[in-house]
Formats: sequence, structure tokens, C-alpha cells
Amino acid sequence: MSVIAIDGTFASGKGTLGKGLAAHYGLPYLDTGKLYRATAKRVLDAGGDVTSSVDGTLAAKAITADELSDPILKSGPIGAAASKVSVHPDVRAALFDFQRDFAAQGGVLDGRDIGTVICPDADVKLYVTASPEERAKRRHTELTGYGETLSIDDVLAQLIERDTRDSTRATAPLKPAEDAHMIDTTGMSIAQVLQTAVSICDAVLTR
Repeated sequence: MSVIAIDGTFASGKGTLGKGLAAHYGLPYLDTGKLYRATAKRVLDAGGDVTSSVDGTLAAKAITADELSDPILKSGPIGAAASKVSVHPDVRAALFDFQRDFAAQGGVLDGRDIGTVICPDADVKLYVTASPEERAKRRHTELTGYGETLSIDDVLAQLIERDTRDSTRATAPLKPAEDAHMIDTTGMSIAQVLQTAVSICDAVLTR
């Protein structure tokens, strides 16, 4: 079974692409970001501190697959907390085996260190991004759909802060794998992004 690793910036469309590729190729799909969101939710529910490595690691070790379907994980506050809990090396180590075990069966995984850390030997590696303004617009639409009230300027500021935190953390920083295929989704429809990725995957997988 093939492994397709998708990394990229926040709100770049990698989750939508991941689901699309999984459906296209008949592969299981894992949004690894939800592992960190579920970890953050556990910490917050327990009254803990997401900036504490101890609190985060204890929560990460207790995560189960069933928790990943909770709709609250897509909310703004949980997303912000997840970005903070994900900087802890011990948290990332605690979630490493979960991701590796999933990939061992073949599948599509999206996140921020899939092609560089989790699945460095993936059959296909994609790196997805878009302009900050485009990503802020998409995230703003998503959040207002959940009933949250934030301006686009607020969303953009949070997005830039998150990009900085993700790309500068000491452990598994966000960056393209050396052999990743780059996809800039700015101005592209979901169908166009999927077709672009399928073309890349087909070319690589048939070599």
C-alpha cells in the first residue's frame, strides 16, 4: 500500500486535499493535526496548561482514535492551543508511534512534519501552501461558519503567528522535504488542486 505524505502551512488546503486523495486512491486518511488538537483539548478539559510539556505529554499518551472525530477540534481556540502544545518534543514523541503505525498500513497523512519526520520514506511527498491573505480568507470563512466572530485581520495575525511558531520550533519544524512536490493553491479551486496532486502522484507512483 502506498503512503502519501502531505505537509504545508495552516489553512493551505492540505486537509481537503488529503481527503480527496484518500478517496481517489482508496486509501485510509489521517489528519495528524487532529492528534495535537485532541491533545490540547485533553489538557484544557483537565484544567492544565498547554505550555507545559508535562501536561501535554500526559494528554498525548492517552489519545485514542475515537477522539479525532470531535467537531470541537476544528474550533479556533482549540487550534491555537494545539499550536502551543505541539512545540513540546515529548508531546511529538508521544504521538510519533500513533502516526507511524497508521502509515505502516498505507494511507494519506497530512500535517507539518510527515515527509520530514513521520514518513521520510513516503512514496509521494507533497508540500501545500498559499498566500497568507488567501489562507486567512479561507480560515475566516470556516470559523464564521462555526459561529465564531473574528475579523479577517485578526485571523491573518493569528495565522502569521502560527506560521512563525510552526517553522521556528526546535523539534520537527515546518519545512518542505527535500524531495517534496510543491503546490501553491492560491487562486485554485478544490478540484484544480486535487487534479494537480493526482497528476503528481500518478507520475511518481508509476515510475
